[in-house]
Formats: sequence, structure tokens, C-alpha cells
Amino acid sequence: MSTDLSRRAFLASSMSASAARVMGANDRVRIGIIGAGDRGSHLMREANRAGNIQWVAVCDAWDERRDRAAQLAGGNVEKIADYRKLLDRNDIDAVIVATWDNNHSRISQDACRAGKHVYVEKPMTSEPMQGPPLVRAVREKSRVLQTGVQQRSTPHFAEAKERFIDSGMLGPVHMVRTIWNNNGGYLYKPPAGMERKPEGLDWEACLGDLPKIPWDPKRFFNRFSYIELCCGMTGGLLVHMIDVVQWYLGITRPAAAVALGGIYQHDDGRTAPDNINMVLEYPEKMTVTFEATVTDRVRKNNEDIIFMGEGGRLHIFRYGYRFMKQDGEEIVAKGTPDRHMDNFLDCVRSRKDPNATVEQGHYGAMACHMGNVAWLEKRRVTWREEWNV
Repeated sequence: MSTDLSRRAFLASSMSASAARVMGANDRVRIGIIGAGDRGSHLMREANRAGNIQWVAVCDAWDERRDRAAQLAGGNVEKIADYRKLLDRNDIDAVIVATWDNNHSRISQDACRAGKHVYVEKPMTSEPMQGPPLVRAVREKSRVLQTGVQQRSTPHFAEAKERFIDSGMLGPVHMVRTIWNNNGGYLYKPPAGMERKPEGLDWEACLGDLPKIPWDPKRFFNRFSYIELCCGMTGGLLVHMIDVVQWYLGITRPAAAVALGGIYQHDDGRTAPDNINMVLEYPEKMTVTFEATVTDRVRKNNEDIIFMGEGGRLHIFRYGYRFMKQDGEEIVAKGTPDRHMDNFLDCVRSRKDPNATVEQGHYGAMACHMGNVAWLEKRRVTWREEWNV
């Protein structure tokens, strides 16, 4: 076993460093958040840790979450229910978009056209045709958009790419397996007393452009299990993994997708499968598989990306990495914290492209959408010309 600590230290420092900055290295980024639930609160804490920011406004459809977000922001901020009013402010440089997936692309596009830079949670889109207009808005307005696939700003991921992929040690790859089982986010239960909608919660704002339906606490508190709200386990889990695969191997467009699975155990009204197996075929003569289940409750070895190379086998995810040579020798390293928010804020100042660009966000999300369409329509889905950007 071996670990290269000096290389990791170099990569960690180079990820957060920026060259000449348009705003100036010491300029504070004036920032607002749209969507201040659990994930939004985490991203606020990440921005606070990165530092050199000024919170201006917080926005959420629920007044309780606006109040909590204001505390995280230091208290002296405007609390806003309608995100459009936040975007109207001229004293905001950048926004974090951490709403449900169904609202990501619309709010991000509106933010770009309002002159804001955007950190948008993954998946960047919730439907195939949302990607091209968002890419156009980012490029036409010369905005920075970072997609929330934080592995691209995690030192041990960059180290493994350089060490095993870029060096040629792994060799040609024709198959990659991705696995993410037992994710508890798909089993959330509504708290007691939520049968009636809280007075200060705008349910229609949560639904966005989707058909209006009566208040549903299961949808609100377990949104990940509804494919129209948060894209199921493909958009929630695979999106992280397929982004690593596309980044490492320099690929973008799947040629085709097939998927099998279903709602096998948790028949509670959800619309996304609780078990799914999916295969993506790429024109570069390779396949990527994805498996996910929430009916396996063993809490060990739940997530992995496995690159099958001619020169060895690379296992990698947030736990670290393990490279297995053909002769049996193993090279291992532990996981490292991501610095994705740091990279975003650095790029807002420098106007350089971030580690996870809008185009990369589009193609990563598209792999997930193709799998969802294949599962919903029970057919093989092939790439379409209008999905190109």
C-alpha cells in the first residue's frame, strides 16, 4: 500500500488558487441563497467557511427556513419569499440555487439574465430540453455557473485522475460500474402534525411549473422519491458518479440508455423506483452501469465507482480510492474534503470557468434523464440532436 501526500497537498492548493481576479482577490462576493432547506443550509455553511463573502438576502418558500437561513447569514439580511425579488436586487453578485430539481433550470436562467453568477445544485436540469437554453443564457451573459457535482473540486479525485488515468496506468477502459445503495434520503417521513400545510409555506412555489396539486407532506419531505420533483435515484445519485466518469474519460454524450427496475417495496405513492438497474452506452466503445436500491439496509460498502482498465482496476468515491494492479499490488488513499464552493467564489472573482461548467452539468444530467425516460417508457432511448450544446 502507498499514499502520495505531497501530490495531494499540491493538488489541494492548486484547486483553490486563482490567477489575476477581475473583482480583486480581496473583494467580497455579495451573495444570496434561493432554497434554504438542508442542502441549502449546508452550502451556506460552506460559503461561510470559504469566507470573504457578504450575505445580502435569503429566499425560501417556507418562512421557518427563511428565518433559519437568516441566522446562518448573520442576521442582517433581507428575507424574501419570491426568488424574483431577490434577483431584482442590484447589490447581489451571485446566488446559490438549492431548490427542488424541478426549479433549478428556470431559476438559474433567470439569475443569469439578471446578471448574477450561479451555484446550482445537481442535477442542473430536471428534463432534457432544459439544458440548451440554460447553456445559452450562461454564455450570452458571460456568467459563472458552477454545477453542484463537488467531486470535481475534491483533491483525492483530482489526484487519482492524474495518477491513474492521465498517466496511462489504468489503460483503455470499456466498462465502468457505479453503485449507490441504501441512501436514506429516499425514505424520509413527514414529521408529526404536517397533515395541514404550514401557514407560512408557499406550496405552489415549490411545484413551480408542474401541475398544481393539493398539499402533500410526503412529497414535501420525501421529494427525492418523486421523479417529477427530484429525478429519482438517477438524478440524485448517479449524477455525481456519471460526472466523474465523463470527467475522467473525456466523454460527454451517451449514445443510448436502457433501464429496468420498479417500486418493489415502498409502495407509498412515490413515482421513482426504489430499485433500478441502468446501462449507458457511449460511442467511445464503452458502457457504464448504475445500480441503486433502498431495500438493502446494510450500512457498509454502499457506494463505489469502478473503472475496469486493461492496466488495473480503480475503485473511487468519497471514501477515497483503491487502485488494484494486475500483479496484486494495491495503491490506496483516504478521502478528502471538497472545496467546490471555494472554486465557485474564486471564479466569480476571476471570471474563469469553474470546475463544473454549465456544459458539463448539462451532459451529466442528460445521462440521468435518458435513464429515467428509458425506465418510464420501457424502451431503449438514443441520443437526439437537439440535446447537443
